[in-house]
Amino acid sequence: MSAALIGEGASGDQRPGLGHLKPAGADFSHGVALYLDNISVSFDGFKALNGLTLAVDAGELRCVIGPNGAGKTTMMDVVTGKTRPDSGRAFFGQTIDLLALREAEIARAGIGRKFQKPTVFEQLTVFENLELALKADKRVRRSLRWRLSPEQADRVDEILTQIRLLERRDWLAGALSHGQKQWLEIGMLLAQDPAVLLLDEPVAGMTDAETERTAELLLELEGKHSIIVVEHDMAFVAAIARRVTVLHEGSVLAEGRLEQVKADPRVIEVYLGR
Repeated sequence: MSAALIGEGASGDQRPGLGHLKPAGADFSHGVALYLDNISVSFDGFKALNGLTLAVDAGELRCVIGPNGAGKTTMMDVVTGKTRPDSGRAFFGQTIDLLALREAEIARAGIGRKFQKPTVFEQLTVFENLELALKADKRVRRSLRWRLSPEQADRVDEILTQIRLLERRDWLAGALSHGQKQWLEIGMLLAQDPAVLLLDEPVAGMTDAETERTAELLLELEGKHSIIVVEHDMAFVAAIARRVTVLHEGSVLAEGRLEQVKADPRVIEVYLGR
């Protein structure tokens, strides 16, 4: 990949606004946002990923399920640059080689990840958390007189509305419920204008009402972002999934609509039958 392309993807100067699928530098003309090809990762002889091949379309909401140790977390680690594979290829769009970028460059290129445990700034307000997350020229912030522009303030309010926290904008993040903290962290990712969102068990520990609202939120984001959700809550998967990928022993065991994979004898044996 050329240095010019890397620079374009990482500069942030040509980034689109919230809700746009295509970041500068990423080519989605073939409809694919993320492509993993024959990825293998070993840890001390254990194959966490074993020839994993996976393609996620632009704007798709994909659920990834599977038993513990199936490779779900390692897959996300490879996509975000935390883990380098032993072999294989990983592309963001047609042209951005993820294996040639560092973690920070991948994030700037337009791939955001949310871990299972929310990590928000609890001593700051909800609004201030989103303010810090906004993609902006950080050099501007060297001035003590830096303030949000009206457009940026509108962006924050838009995100607050999306994540159901507009009425909590002035609350300290530490005062939010567990589910609300999860929404805030999703909002912090949205503030960075990602094309791809990786969400690790986003409804773990939520109440039923919070889980339902999270499903509504992700369905609203579908089509505006490519979303990969790793989840064990099958009721939640059923509420949001258009397409499900089942991982087992580091590779794809089955893929398709949820009712199809749930009826697959192999899936029943290694996962659903437990």
